[in-house]
Amino acid sequence: MKRIAVTYENGLVFQHFGHSKQFKVYDVENGKVVSSQVVSTGESGHGALAGLLAQGGVDTLICGGIGGGARTALAQAGIQLYPGVQGGADQAVEALLAGSLQYDPNTVCAHHAHGEGHDCAHHEGGHSCGGHCGD
Repeated sequence: MKRIAVTYENGLVFQHFGHSKQFKVYDVENGKVVSSQVVSTGESGHGALAGLLAQGGVDTLICGGIGGGARTALAQAGIQLYPGVQGGADQAVEALLAGSLQYDPNTVCAHHAHGEGHDCAHHEGGHSCGGHCGD
């Protein structure tokens, strides 16, 4: 069985991993979703989210923006990452299972206001956030 988590808010892929309040977790068997549930992150800070997912048996994460430290923690936990995804959470999982998920491996973070009001969304060719965007 495969377990996929999606950063989740109001049915959509939440766009900032480090601020995720909920994940929707899907159990997949033979390429089909057999069950799903919304799981609260509780009071977990962004540093603890990768551990929370790993403890829950998650092996794949679909998200919007994500910082470098969180990427490293997920990789160390053996969780495959699909960042830069927008739209409905259920649709994203179905697209992943069908092999047609639109994602951007270069997405670093999104919707993170910096002191100067800079919105740290991904840019062509990648973008560095100085290591402080949701990691």
